[in-house]
Amino acid sequence: MNRFLAAAFALLVPTLALADVDSRFAKLRDESEPLGALGAFLEKYVGECDGAFVDPQCKANAEAFRKKYTGKRLYMIITEDDATMLSAGDYNPGNNDYTINITPFFGGGKYALTHGAPKKTDAQGNPVMNYLTVSGTAPDGWNGGVFSRLFSTRGVRAQVVFTPQSVWSLPKKGGGKVYGVNARVEAIVLTEGRSGGHMGLWLNGKDAPK
Repeated sequence: MNRFLAAAFALLVPTLALADVDSRFAKLRDESEPLGALGAFLEKYVGECDGAFVDPQCKANAEAFRKKYTGKRLYMIITEDDATMLSAGDYNPGNNDYTINITPFFGGGKYALTHGAPKKTDAQGNPVMNYLTVSGTAPDGWNGGVFSRLFSTRGVRAQVVFTPQSVWSLPKKGGGKVYGVNARVEAIVLTEGRSGGHMGLWLNGKDAPK
């Protein structure tokens, strides 16, 4: 009986974790198709099809894949170790209010998914993206150091709902082009990885605090 209960609890944990997220985000998530590996999705959607040994059907397959997924609402989880697009913003020690900056550039393999299409690159050849910013209030017992360490030690998880729109390209430093997928990011919810506690929500183009 104990083994049965333990197994049942193990099956319930992922469901409970998903159900515990902000209800505004959960509604969009539940209307979306879960995404598997982001890198594989981006490779199929971009369909660069370069090289001497490319499948002759590559371009046709890419067009069919884009037709299937353009405008379709998708959902992905970005685990703590991969959430390098998150950074600590301001922290007010007087009331524990904070902001979190999100660079809407989600890398996967040699490509990236972005909120909108970047227009230029920086000196290192990286696409330039403006921050999305969310806000929240830290729980009792936190301070600026605790808040900052969550980002330096990769302690924050992101969940994203988006709809792919098109393929973008920019000149690549040293020659050639860099490609990515232009998407409309509809919602991003941030949670503390260890506890699952809510940290911020970006919804319908703006910060959406509780």
